[in-house]
Amino acid sequence: MALFGSSDKKTTTSSKKIRPTVIRVQNVAKELISLAKSYGVNVNTIDFNILEVQTYTRMDDTKEAEWEEIANDELYELDDKTALLNSHFQIKQIYEVEFFTRKSDDLYSDFHLAVGANATKCKVYISIKSGSKVSYSPTFDRELLILINKAKVRAGILINIFDEMINEAVSKISAYVRVEETVKYTKSETILIAESYEPTLTINDEIILHYDKKESIDEHHKMDYASRGFIKSVEKDEVIIEYIKAKIGKSGRNCRGEFMAAKEPEETNKPTFTIDDTIREEDTPKSIKYIANENGYISLEGTLYSIKTDVDIDSITFKTTGNIISGLDSDVSISVTEKDAVKDAIGNGMQVEVTEIDIDGNVGSNAKLWAQRANIGGQTHKTAEVRADKIDINVHKGKAYGKNIHITRLEHGVVDGDKVEITQALGGNIRAKEINIEICASHVKATASKFIEIKKLQGSENVFTIDPLLKKDTQHDLDDNQDDIKNLEKEIRDLKKDEVKYIGLIKNNTASFEDVKKRLIHYKKSGVKLPESFVKKYKQFQKMQETLKNIKESQVLKKNQLEITRSKTSVFQDNIFEARIINRDRWVGYNELIFKLVKPKMDISYKPAEGSSGKVFALIEVKEGEYEIQAVDE
Repeated sequence: MALFGSSDKKTTTSSKKIRPTVIRVQNVAKELISLAKSYGVNVNTIDFNILEVQTYTRMDDTKEAEWEEIANDELYELDDKTALLNSHFQIKQIYEVEFFTRKSDDLYSDFHLAVGANATKCKVYISIKSGSKVSYSPTFDRELLILINKAKVRAGILINIFDEMINEAVSKISAYVRVEETVKYTKSETILIAESYEPTLTINDEIILHYDKKESIDEHHKMDYASRGFIKSVEKDEVIIEYIKAKIGKSGRNCRGEFMAAKEPEETNKPTFTIDDTIREEDTPKSIKYIANENGYISLEGTLYSIKTDVDIDSITFKTTGNIISGLDSDVSISVTEKDAVKDAIGNGMQVEVTEIDIDGNVGSNAKLWAQRANIGGQTHKTAEVRADKIDINVHKGKAYGKNIHITRLEHGVVDGDKVEITQALGGNIRAKEINIEICASHVKATASKFIEIKKLQGSENVFTIDPLLKKDTQHDLDDNQDDIKNLEKEIRDLKKDEVKYIGLIKNNTASFEDVKKRLIHYKKSGVKLPESFVKKYKQFQKMQETLKNIKESQVLKKNQLEITRSKTSVFQDNIFEARIINRDRWVGYNELIFKLVKPKMDISYKPAEGSSGKVFALIEVKEGEYEIQAVDE
């Protein structure tokens, strides 16, 4: 908001004084500067009084047209929208002003009031600066209005036009000062005092490429150039392009009386492109929207826009494509064809997120892949990470997380899934519900919640573990279950205490209750009004009996809940007795089988003797509280 005509009187003093001068003038601010210059004084040392305001109008903007004066009591008639928004209508004010040297004993020297306006000058405000001080006087209302009008004319704002709300603003300030007597403003205050006809801006036509505005910004608000958008992914029903139609604005008139004509709109961006059936057009009064009919990414071939889902590229690197993040549900499928064993098909540090990805070659260091399905024909670096529902990897050294995972050769990598199949395991860490290994060499750690099966065992130093709580959600369920058991046990103990309490109360008051009951029956037969105290005691005893009944019912309910909850813990425990570790081959070297009990929490371990032929192993409770891992029938 621009501020004009501040009454901050902190100016340099001057011994020079100007002779009181009365002038008829249209531009008060210009005359103030001229007087100050002619007398050689600071413009802020000059004050003035408005002696008369004359308002003139004409309905012709030629120089020859005559101006017609409007009487002050007819100014309200100027609030005619039809006339004011006519481009030929003109309005001006002439002020008869007395200029003089500002008095040193000005009562309002510490009352810093200014007039400000918005950019179009169609809304005018008074602003009282923080720190301003003023005291009330019987003439405060009139003097405040004078201060405001003086600030308005210095700013070129018309008086008594567009300012119907000024009296309300003056009354609001005056009422506050009158109550407080002396006021010091601790914060600035702004009040609207005039409002004219705001113009509506003309809109030039424009093409907005919404799909191209998905910039990648990091947490420090810097552009992520690795994610510069090799493909522009879109979702079904997303507005991808929009043509904003040109529209002429509406003219207005500001509080200076100036007519503000609306500019003619420019039309320089009409669409010259075409679309196919993967994109639909929606024509609205304000724009034409081009909307995706399906998931995918934007393709522009010549002038034809379309949405595609399949991408064939040589490699994904910082130089060639940058990161490709289209989303798991984008329906975008990428085929990366680089096969050179000494090159990376997915470069160092690259991130890819698509629905499906087929990679003929290698995945480089620190690369991260997210997909619903991922197929890697080469090998993954030990720092690479792959996450997908369905994963197929030739040689795996990194980390893989998914549901169904198949790996041809595992070389000390990490695999975490639901169902995992390994053709050859040469060391590594495997975690899954079900694990199948065709050929198991050495230094393999396999942990499953249901079963582990090895077709051929060729090495040693392997650890095969059954853990019913392998998955985080299962562990979380057990933890919640244990908390529920503790809470239910506490609630049952508390209910038992309440039961004992109310049994005692009822026992101690039974005799008294029977006496009250007999008396009430007697009163009722005799037709005598029942004493209020007897009725109250009778109801209190009945309430105790009802409370005791509710406590007993709650105990039964809580005990049933506790039994069910405890049975859930047993289910976790029972799962381990159904789990199996299977070795279809003979045992070679040192290997260890571990079953993790849930309750009591303990590990049961077994080391098959080298050369032994036991194939299927399970956890057996040999007697209550004692467990062993034994070979069993399949």
